[in-house]
Amino acid sequence: MPDSPGTPGPHATGHRPATAATALRRTPVQRRSAERLTRILDACAALLDEVGYEDLTTRAVAERAGVPIGSVYRFFGNKRAMADALAHRNLERYAERVTRRLAAARTANWRTALDAVLDEYVAMKRTAPGFTLVDFGTQIPVGDPGAAPNHRVAEHLARLLAPYLGHLDRTPGPELNRTFLVAVETADALFRLAFRIDPAGDDAIIAEAGVVLRAYLAGAFD
Repeated sequence: MPDSPGTPGPHATGHRPATAATALRRTPVQRRSAERLTRILDACAALLDEVGYEDLTTRAVAERAGVPIGSVYRFFGNKRAMADALAHRNLERYAERVTRRLAAARTANWRTALDAVLDEYVAMKRTAPGFTLVDFGTQIPVGDPGAAPNHRVAEHLARLLAPYLGHLDRTPGPELNRTFLVAVETADALFRLAFRIDPAGDDAIIAEAGVVLRAYLAGAFD
């Protein structure tokens, strides 16, 4: 069954399945179904690294995951929906990594949070299967073409990091979301440059990204 071009329907310790926000055809309820979904997304991520998005097929994913092709179509209408679900899972796993990092920190403020956000993104960029192409949905045309993945990331980070913004009464809202959106867009552009210069990420450019973001956020949060 060929992949259709239509609009589609995050690695954690608990291996959560993708959420309903990814427009799954069917949300897994039983453990066996959730584990099958995890295998499908793991296979999708591995194949993205091996063959790229254009040559990715649902049949190849099914074979790599060791599931019938019907199991893939039970969750996803096409490879675009599958990649979108992978992007959502990546964001969930990223948020979990940042949360664990902050929980282990001796002090927690916006600077600590920024270090965690940048370090964990770079770590996933370098090690997480499929992340180079998909990350949170910005590298390939996945999901609703009208949706802006960086808006989703900014709003997610605003909710996650609001408790670390110091003495200011900061609750997620339009102003805070805009601040985070500017930061996310800036980081996105600089990290693209860093990984274009060096596939492993140019350390000097990554460090400069931190300098730029600290200067910008100091004006908002200090």
